[in-house]
Amino acid sequence: MRYGLIGEKLGHSFSKIIHEQLADYTYDLIPLTRKELDIFMTEKQFSALNVTIPYKETVIPYLDEVDAHAQKIGAVNTVVNRNGKLTGYNTDFYGFRYMLQNNGIEVRNKKALVLGKGGASKAVIAVLEELGAKEILTVYYKENPETITYEDCYINHSNAEIIVNTTPVGMYPKADDCPIDLSRFPDLSGVADVVYNPLRTQLIIEAEKRNIPAAGGLEMLVAQAKYAVEIFLDTKIDDSRIDEINADLAKERSNLILIGMSGGGKTVLGKLAAEKLGKTFIDTDEEIVKRIGMSIADFFAKEGEPTFRKIETEVLHEFSTQNNLVISTGGGIVKNPLNVEYLKRNGRIIWLKRDAELLQSGNGRPLAPDKAATLKLYEERLPLYTAAAEAIAENNGTAEEGLDAILTAYEKTLK
Repeated sequence: MRYGLIGEKLGHSFSKIIHEQLADYTYDLIPLTRKELDIFMTEKQFSALNVTIPYKETVIPYLDEVDAHAQKIGAVNTVVNRNGKLTGYNTDFYGFRYMLQNNGIEVRNKKALVLGKGGASKAVIAVLEELGAKEILTVYYKENPETITYEDCYINHSNAEIIVNTTPVGMYPKADDCPIDLSRFPDLSGVADVVYNPLRTQLIIEAEKRNIPAAGGLEMLVAQAKYAVEIFLDTKIDDSRIDEINADLAKERSNLILIGMSGGGKTVLGKLAAEKLGKTFIDTDEEIVKRIGMSIADFFAKEGEPTFRKIETEVLHEFSTQNNLVISTGGGIVKNPLNVEYLKRNGRIIWLKRDAELLQSGNGRPLAPDKAATLKLYEERLPLYTAAAEAIAENNGTAEEGLDAILTAYEKTLK
């Protein structure tokens, strides 16, 4: 009995974790080259498989039968071996439909752009058709008779209301990339991205900045896995398991980011939060000191604040690609909006808010050498903290109260 996922590059797949929570079997990640794929599918040494990039269409000739739904889509992501007879299905369809409906993204009578023309795009288009989209256009990076170019969609289709990304653009390790410029589409009412690493792609962050309802790929991944397990084992699993596993994964994988003024307790409480949640603690100021080889105060005096901020952004970018961290940030990271975007990709930003009169000053803080300077800095940064924070944790009492406030705020951001 062998279950697993086949594809080209599977190093960051969550499928093993998800399947082994849904069912009582071992689920293998099986990376295959095209030549290896041919041997693997011909030998049929498996019970059931999921299929991912780039083989969702490639596997079809190896199958004895394709479910009518998957046949219509033209792509397969689930294969079951029944006594040597291979049957293909497409659970991406059900996963994507669940993601749209669970996030309240309404597509009926709306114009939709689907980015990419691979196997995932076919399932997405089938869902959009079933849910009554008025018009569906596929956007591709080069000329193709069945698609439109990005230039064409900017010029002639800026009235699109729904955008779905099915390309790998924005996926780790190229998380800085965004597949399309959302500012060119003023009528958008929904954005979805099938990419789930990082947890929030740059496309999703851009949508959130514009208050556009948006959904990332982790929920779709969990949902399609649930439907795949039902086919694998010929069983039925309640949809509530999708939300449970998605919430658990999001909590385990997401970084807890603490922002706020220096002297507000981020390091002390961050370490306690990391211990409580089983996450690794990172203090970005400590990481910067390791890199510059001197105190921050000395570096400020020698090189100036702009050079320090550049290094700070580099450090934040590095840690933003990692998961399951508690990150205590320097008080000034909110001065650069790019820092906030980096941290949101795999993290939830909590403002650890301490009353100004309780903040520490001096003690090597170059921008807050005394109480007056601290108060002035607090007033300047107040709107920046407000804009960046996804939740607020008050820290004006005991350490235990502050920790409880952080953990409560973190849970809130994951819902």
